[in-house]
Amino acid sequence: MEQKPIFAPDDKMIEVLGMAALATIPSELRRYIAAVPIVVMDFPDDETCAEMGLESPFDLLGLYRGVTLKNRDAGGPPSIDTIYLYRRPLLDYWCETGEDLADLIRHVLIHEVGHHFGLSDADMARIEASD
Repeated sequence: MEQKPIFAPDDKMIEVLGMAALATIPSELRRYIAAVPIVVMDFPDDETCAEMGLESPFDLLGLYRGVTLKNRDAGGPPSIDTIYLYRRPLLDYWCETGEDLADLIRHVLIHEVGHHFGLSDADMARIEASD
């Protein structure tokens, strides 16, 4: 019996899963991110790795870049917020844990949005549990 090759999800598939996950995020978080784009990259860039103090580019699954609500309220310049999903670290984590990839991406998005807007890990666990 011939086996068909298995292909890892590409950037576009990760983006599709991310957009689908955003649509399921509880309104408590979704209100912050109405039109924030998702950008999929294989890995964080060198600058991000240095800024985050990463030992390996596989250490970061996603990142929310933009201006926090506190700083927006201060009347600063407009921000182009972006959510980054890092494909290779996500796929490695997915393969290592066997967790559903869509669930993993959703979890990463909730945590990235939550941390960016000052929610604690307990707040985010409560939000995820309330689904």
